[in-house]
Amino acid sequence: MLVYPSSIDLSSRTLRHLTRQLAAHRREIGTRWRRLPVGRQALLALAHLRCGDTYAQLAVGFEIGIATVYRYMREAVEVLAAQAQTLAEAMTTVRTKAYVILDGTLLPIDRIAADTPYYSGKHKRHGMKVQVITDPFGRLLWASAALPGSTHDLTAAREHGIIDALATAGLKCWADKAYQGAGRHVRVPFRGRRLKRWKRRHNSTHAKIRCLGEQAMAVLKGWRLLRKLRCSTNRITNIVKAVVVLHHAST
Repeated sequence: MLVYPSSIDLSSRTLRHLTRQLAAHRREIGTRWRRLPVGRQALLALAHLRCGDTYAQLAVGFEIGIATVYRYMREAVEVLAAQAQTLAEAMTTVRTKAYVILDGTLLPIDRIAADTPYYSGKHKRHGMKVQVITDPFGRLLWASAALPGSTHDLTAAREHGIIDALATAGLKCWADKAYQGAGRHVRVPFRGRRLKRWKRRHNSTHAKIRCLGEQAMAVLKGWRLLRKLRCSTNRITNIVKAVVVLHHAST
C-alpha cells in the first residue's frame, strides 16, 4: 500500500482545542495508556472530519488498526458533540441579532433505494436533513439534529422547536418558500410565476438577504466528511454537532 503526506486546511487553534478536550476526557475516565498520544488522536480526528480520509487510510497513516481508528473517532466526536449548544442556549446569542436566516441542507448518505424515509424528492438522492441558523452576515450560529431526508423543512423546523423559539424571542427570520406558513415572524418570498412588479422586487431583495445563509452551508460542506456520509444515520447528528463546535473553536 502506498502512503502519501497530506495537509489539513485548519488552524493550529482548532487542533489545540480538540487536544485539550480529549486530554480532559482521558483524565476524567482515568486512561493510563493509548497507542496514540492525545495530540495525535486529535490530528487523526481532524483528518477524518475535515479531509474525509477513510478509516483504512488513517490506520495506515497513523500505524494503528482500523478498529482503533473507529474507537478514537467515536470518542472524539462524542466529546465534541457534548459541547454543542442546545437551541435554548443558542437563542441567547441569536437574540442579539437584528434578524437571522433559516435554511435547511441535505447531507448525502449511502443508502439504497429501499430506504424511502431517507430519500429527498427535491434533491433526488438519499440524505439527512439539517436546519441551520445564521446571522445577517451568513455566519453559522447553530445547526439542528439530523432528520431523514424526506422530512419537509417546515416540519423539521417545527419539530426542532425553531419556529416557537423565534416567535418567543420576537426575532425576524428570513427563509425560503419551504417555510411558507411558519408565521408572521418568518419572512418568505411570494410564490407564483406571474407576480406583480412590487412582489418581484420584494422577492429579489429577499433573495439577496437569504443568499448570505448559503455561506453557512459552504462552511458545513467544507468539512468533506459531510459531503458523503457512509456511517450509521444514528451517528450523523453527533458528527454535525462536532463540526459546528470545531468551526466555532477556529473562529
